[in-house]
Amino acid sequence: MKLTAKRVVLQMLSAVGDQPAPASSLVRACAILGISENNTRVTLARLLADGTLEASARGEYRLGGATEALTREVTGWRDVEKQVRRWDGSWVAAFAGPLGRSDRGELRRRERALRLLGFAELERDLAVRPDNLGELRERLYALGLDRRVIVFTMSELDARTDARARKLWDGRALERAYEKTRERLDRWIEREPSMHRDAAARESFLLGGEAIRQILFDPRLPEPLVDAAARRALVDAMKRFDLIGRRIWTRLFGVAPEAHEAYLQ
Repeated sequence: MKLTAKRVVLQMLSAVGDQPAPASSLVRACAILGISENNTRVTLARLLADGTLEASARGEYRLGGATEALTREVTGWRDVEKQVRRWDGSWVAAFAGPLGRSDRGELRRRERALRLLGFAELERDLAVRPDNLGELRERLYALGLDRRVIVFTMSELDARTDARARKLWDGRALERAYEKTRERLDRWIEREPSMHRDAAARESFLLGGEAIRQILFDPRLPEPLVDAAARRALVDAMKRFDLIGRRIWTRLFGVAPEAHEAYLQ
C-alpha cells in the first residue's frame, strides 16, 4: 500500500484516541518516513477541512467524531479472535440492490463494510459469510452500510448451494498467507536489536501496516473452512511485533502509530 502523509497521520492519531497530538510530532513522524513537512501540513489542512480531523486551539489534532465506528472496528485487530464463535453451518446474508452512477460514495462504503466483515458474493447483489461473528448487522450499519441493504440469516441451504458458498474463499491460500506473514514478523523481531532506530521505526511501520491490513481484511472463517490455529498464530506474532514497534515509536515521538482508516483506502 502506498505510503502517504494521510496514512501516517491517521495511524498516529488513532494511537492516542481522544487525546490530541501536536502538529510538530506528526511532521517529524512523516519526515522519518520520507514525507516532506509541506506535504504533511497540506494533508493536515485537507483532513481538517473534510471533518476527518479536529483541531485544538494549541495547534494540535485529534480524529473527528465521524471516524468513530471505523476506528473502533479497525483498531480492534488484537481482539479479532474473541469475535469468532463456533459455527453451526448457517450463514449471514446481505441483499444489496443496485445503485446508480450518482451513488459512487455509497457504493464504496457498502463494498468496504462488506469486505471488512468478510462477505463474498454468492449471487448478484447477494453477499454471504458464515454466521460465526457477533453483532454483524449492527457493525455493518455502523460502518456506513446503507439501510437499503437487508441483512439476515440463512440456514438449511440445499447441498449444492451450501457447497458453492463454502468455496467462495480459498482456505488454503489464506493459511499460506498467515504462515508467510508470521515468518516475516518473527524474522524482523530477531533482527531488530541490531538495527538503527530510524530504520527500525520505518520498517516497523511498513511491515506492521501490511500485517494489520491482512488481519483486518481476513474473513475470520470458522473451522473447517480454514485452519483457525494458523490465523491465531499470525495475530499472536503481530502482537509481539506491535509491542516492539510501539516502543520504538514512543521513544522517538512520544506516540506510536495504530491502525486506522488509511488501511482501508
